[in-house]
Amino acid sequence: MTQLSDTQAVILSAAAQRDDGNVLPLPGSLRGGAAVKVVGALLSRGLVAETVTDSQTKADAALNRIWRNDENGCAILLHITDAGLAAIGIELEGPDTALTDANETPSADAPENTPRESDPAPKARTRREGTKQATLIAMLRAPEGATIAEIMTATGWQSHTVRGAMAGALKKKLGLEVTSEKIEGRGRVYRLPPV
Repeated sequence: MTQLSDTQAVILSAAAQRDDGNVLPLPGSLRGGAAVKVVGALLSRGLVAETVTDSQTKADAALNRIWRNDENGCAILLHITDAGLAAIGIELEGPDTALTDANETPSADAPENTPRESDPAPKARTRREGTKQATLIAMLRAPEGATIAEIMTATGWQSHTVRGAMAGALKKKLGLEVTSEKIEGRGRVYRLPPV
């Protein structure tokens, strides 16, 4: 599995959750040279790709929706690639590699998550076995559940990454209900209902 920094994992996870696979907007704390460095590393590893559009919309740091403009003034977007999806444990079903039309320029007017009637349904994603997310789910489905420390040991993640995965990937993205209870001598234990 591809080794990612926490920032790279957050960026790729957010892009995977967007219907168009757009990497932007980047986290609010990532600006200027730091943003260029992180995106440059993702581009060089083939985890994200640039897409030139026909739009003449100017890149605007305040909107954070267009990466840059080429020499002709065309907007260049960033989108997650299949390799980027695989790096975070997501596999697309079918031969089509695009999430949606990557050449579509995001609108500064419409909020990112506003559904439009012309949007196609997102492609079904399957979880691969042996990923850190699969390990997390298996640990939480065990009758004894798991503590943050136990999950950190099994996955190599830091505590904030474990909490983020439970809140973002499991609760928001997969719709799983994570419960917790404090157990004497063990601390807070997290569980998922058995399948």
